[in-house]
Amino acid sequence: MIKTQNFHAVKCSNEYNKLRHVIVCPPKFMKIEEAINETQKQYLLHNINQKLAMKQHKNFVHALQENGAAVHMLPTEKRYNEQVFTRDIGFCLDDTLYIGNMKSRIRQGEESILKNWLDSHNISYSEITSGSIEGGDVIIAENKIWIGLSGRTSQEAINELKTKLPAYEVIPLKLKKRILHLDCVFNIISPDTAIIYKQAFSADAIALIKEHYHLIEVYEQELFSMGPNVLSLEPGKLLSLSQNVQINKRLRKAGFHIIEVDFSEIIKSGGSFRCCSLPIVRI
Repeated sequence: MIKTQNFHAVKCSNEYNKLRHVIVCPPKFMKIEEAINETQKQYLLHNINQKLAMKQHKNFVHALQENGAAVHMLPTEKRYNEQVFTRDIGFCLDDTLYIGNMKSRIRQGEESILKNWLDSHNISYSEITSGSIEGGDVIIAENKIWIGLSGRTSQEAINELKTKLPAYEVIPLKLKKRILHLDCVFNIISPDTAIIYKQAFSADAIALIKEHYHLIEVYEQELFSMGPNVLSLEPGKLLSLSQNVQINKRLRKAGFHIIEVDFSEIIKSGGSFRCCSLPIVRI
C-alpha cells in the first residue's frame, strides 16, 4: 500500500501524464434521491446498494495506489449524496486549481468541502463565479482546453475562463441535450488519441476534433455504461470498467494497457472513473 504523500503545489497540464496526487470521496451516503441525469432515471426505483458501492470504490482506490497515486479523501456529509463525483467540484489547469460552480441544486455546497480541505493543506485556488461550470466538462491538453457546453456548464462560465486564461486556446464543444458532461462522450488519452461517442456532437465539432486526434469510437451499447469515462494512470495505461468489453478491446488493439475494475454500482448514478477522481498532480 502506498502511503499518502505530502505536496505543496498542484500541477496538471494534460489528461494522461503520470497521476501522482488525486482527490476522491467514498460513496458512503450515495443514493438517487432525485434523478438529475438520464442514467439515474433508469435506476431511480432500484437505487444504489451503498455497501457494494463502497466495496467497488475501495477497489478503485486500491488500483490508484497500486499504480503510484497518492489518494486524498474528502470528508463525507450525509446531505451530499453525489460527493463521489469529485471531478465536477473543481479542475486543475497547469498550476492553478479552479473551484467549479455547481449547476444542480442537490450538489451545491460540495464546493465548500473541497475549499475547506484545500485551506487545511495550504493549497490556493481560484473560483469561477459567472454562470455554472463543472469539471466533467473540462478536458485539458497542454495549451488547449476543451469545454463541454452542456446543461451543467454555461457560456458565461466559459467566457470567464477565457478571460482568466489568455494564454490558452479554449474550445467549446456543444453537447446534445441528453449528454451530462463532455467526459461522458469524449476523453483525451494520449497526445494524439481520444475516445469519442460521435453522436453527441455536430459534424463540425467532429471535424474539428479530428484535426487534433486519432479517434477510438464508443458505440451506443457502451455509452450507457460510461465507456468513454476511463482514467489515465500514466502514459499508455488506463483504468476502465470491466463490463465495457468492446471499447477495452479497441483500446488494447491501439496499444493501451487496460486495468479493469468493476464499477457497476457507482455508474448507476451517471459517472465512472474519471468522474470519481480529481487529479491535482500529474507529472
